[in-house]
Amino acid sequence: MRIIDSRRLTGPNVIWERPGAVLDVRCDDPLVDALTARWSSWAARMLAAVGWEHEETCARPVQGGVSLALSARVDALYAATEVAEWAFEAAAAELRQSAPPDLDAGAQALRDAIAEEHNEALIALKIAAQDAGVAFLSDDDQASVGLGAGSKAWPVGALPAPGAIAWEQVHDVPVGLVTGTNGKTTTVRLAAAMARAAGAGVGMTSTEWLSVDGEVIDRGDYAGPGGARTVLRDPRVRLAILEAARGGLLRRGLGPRHADAVAITTIAEDHLGDFGSATLDELTDIKWTLTRALRPGGRLVLNADDPILVARAAGDDALAPVVWCSLDPSNPVLGQHLEAGGEGFTVVDAHLARITATEVQPLAAVDAVPLTLGGAARHNVTNALMASGLCFALGITREAIAQGLRAMSPSDNPGRGNLYTLDEVTVLVDFAHNPQAVEAVAQLARALPAQRRALSFGQAGDRTDAQLRELARVGWGIGLDRLFIAQLADYRRGRELGEVPAMLQAELLDRGARPDQVSVHGGELQALDAALRWARPGDLIVQLALADNTAVLRELEGRGARLT
Repeated sequence: MRIIDSRRLTGPNVIWERPGAVLDVRCDDPLVDALTARWSSWAARMLAAVGWEHEETCARPVQGGVSLALSARVDALYAATEVAEWAFEAAAAELRQSAPPDLDAGAQALRDAIAEEHNEALIALKIAAQDAGVAFLSDDDQASVGLGAGSKAWPVGALPAPGAIAWEQVHDVPVGLVTGTNGKTTTVRLAAAMARAAGAGVGMTSTEWLSVDGEVIDRGDYAGPGGARTVLRDPRVRLAILEAARGGLLRRGLGPRHADAVAITTIAEDHLGDFGSATLDELTDIKWTLTRALRPGGRLVLNADDPILVARAAGDDALAPVVWCSLDPSNPVLGQHLEAGGEGFTVVDAHLARITATEVQPLAAVDAVPLTLGGAARHNVTNALMASGLCFALGITREAIAQGLRAMSPSDNPGRGNLYTLDEVTVLVDFAHNPQAVEAVAQLARALPAQRRALSFGQAGDRTDAQLRELARVGWGIGLDRLFIAQLADYRRGRELGEVPAMLQAELLDRGARPDQVSVHGGELQALDAALRWARPGDLIVQLALADNTAVLRELEGRGARLT
């Protein structure tokens, strides 16, 4: 029984909608109930001792342990982690039948920590924002009210009195949130293109950069609450499209407390085995956090072709109005939804379309949307439908949606379904890193003409053995003549050097590959180089760029490859 993480929860999260602190505790299942009961009891005693009688505790049992949370004021989150840790020490001592730490001494130390962190001006600003009906955002450095063009921000150590703020100038802007296992970054980029076509000052966050009206402000993984706050405080932003990835949702929660539309693209095996997201149900719980942020009247855009999302929606009695998207206009979930008076997005007569029970509104021909590669990239057809549904829910016109669909090119979506040609060899580059994503790439690869097909790929060591084998099986299903496995040394994540490539190679041989068809290389660029030296005109190389897709793209462009 041990704490593996102690952290602040700054926004709506998988446990509840309140800010506070959480402990992730690794322990055997039989201990979870006893630990939870004792921790909750000791936490309640300490909360009373420090004057926090109105705060609450909560527990989320997960595979391999439990997450123990307590609520707290936003100006006391660091102190809250110390309260949670003290209660764990007391509970653990009780379970070991040893003396617990002294309550009075602990309370005095914690009261000192609370006093040091205390910021009454921050609390007053939060209450004033709530009374004004506008957003409030805070972090270690800044606090702000309103969003985007209607926001005002100050250093947390120099906050104005609420009465000194011109509240008539403070307002929120529309916010769309996107999450899912696969497709979320492409969906966010497509939605941002549609919003820009409508003329809005569009702020966007993703796992690769944050931008305002297409201008990249900074590069890196900004699909968490920090990136969201940066964009939502930018005075140029009149509409925000924000990606919310699993890690940020689990560790901190959402950036904004409210959204006008939410899209969840897919739920599939990815990062399973990590504490708190060890199973598909736990992963779904994390992604489903976004539904709590929807404002009254907001819309939830879901993929009707994803059985996990369909099942979760059916079991949620408090679900917001749903917009279902499907590649298949005869999908029964979509059909029942339309009969009940709902709306959806699907493909009708080779056109992306908004559809109701009585009307079909075409948006754009599938083959006129560059990211679909003439319709061969079916996963990007789904992403286009999801982005269209999200933007329609945000009030963007059908004309702007259609313009955005036609305007975004593969070069605007680097590393995701990019087709290059080099000396009459085609190279398909994609970030796919889990079996569902690789299957989407496999469908595309099978649809592309080729004399021979090769796969160049690697995988991180934090996947389970079963997931690694499944990845190899799905890759082999492309119909391959050659395989180049990359050793991702910086992504071993607890495994021995060479262990992951050996497992992938063994599974490929079990699937029917010959030993001379499979080779292992020192990294992605080395595997790509070997594949290019093997290839001849008319061949297709599928390059899965997990470790550094930017380096892969630069390598191809440096060799004279052209993006098609």
